[in-house]
Amino acid sequence: MIDPRRLRVLKALADHGTVTAAAKILYMSPSAVSQQLAALETETGHELLERRGRMVRLTATGTVLAGYATEIAAHLERAEADLAAVTEGLAGTVTVAAFSTAITEVVAPAMAALGTRAPQVRVRVKDAEGPVGQRLVLDGEADIAIAVEHRDTLGRNGDSLLRRPLYDEPFDALLPPGHPIAERTAADLTALAGDPWITPWPGNPVHDVVLRACEDAGFQPEVLCLSDDFRAVCALVAAGAGVALVPRSALHTFKPAGVVVRPVAGRSPVRRVFTAVRRGSERHPLLNPVFEALRESADQLTTLGALPRIKAE
Repeated sequence: MIDPRRLRVLKALADHGTVTAAAKILYMSPSAVSQQLAALETETGHELLERRGRMVRLTATGTVLAGYATEIAAHLERAEADLAAVTEGLAGTVTVAAFSTAITEVVAPAMAALGTRAPQVRVRVKDAEGPVGQRLVLDGEADIAIAVEHRDTLGRNGDSLLRRPLYDEPFDALLPPGHPIAERTAADLTALAGDPWITPWPGNPVHDVVLRACEDAGFQPEVLCLSDDFRAVCALVAAGAGVALVPRSALHTFKPAGVVVRPVAGRSPVRRVFTAVRRGSERHPLLNPVFEALRESADQLTTLGALPRIKAE
């Protein structure tokens, strides 16, 4: 008989890659995690881990069993959701992890709407850039993540999280006054190949989008300044430090002074934003009004003209 509690330990190792990381998430010591995994190997009669010095990785058998562990975790999430539905659990707290622009443009308006429509639903917000929000959801420290699609989106946790498109938005070019192409109606990226660039830090999905857009235009940008704060990026562009690409919604609530904003000529790079929840938890009744409010906020961005009508795929 396989102890399902040990499957939870195996899933944590599969999700986080190391015994130390799994132990931290499970609030266990690394030695206790190792003992649980050794006991699971005894229960199954199979080697589940390959040990190479201090490093471990799942064997083929371990990978198969970890897949079942993920399915069992999803079933437990569904069971909790159905129990909550039976008791009409429409009061409680939902934690949303999101990057800063999404908090400003989507989460905050959704909270205001919920305050009137469903005051019994309390929303707690955590600022989380890059893949951090998804990790918070995976670890049970958040219920919903709002994140950006990038190369790490479909990593080892693809089976544990359910992702749904929320909105897509194009990037606009920021140019200093007097730039040679500032008078054009749209910015051709090839004309910016010789300029210094300002981007978010590596690890921020926007950084990856900008670099990929430049590479598609046939050049490698010279990144001179790094900042995850779009107001700071605007200030640096206005000071003549370089050019930049920023998501359109980042400029919605303020007009950057001393900066020329132009759409990108041709096919603009796009930031694809999605929500992520633990698979199975999407049926929890507390999440339904929050999802509805988030969707309405995202749609309102388009209605107000902050975003074009790009259909999320």
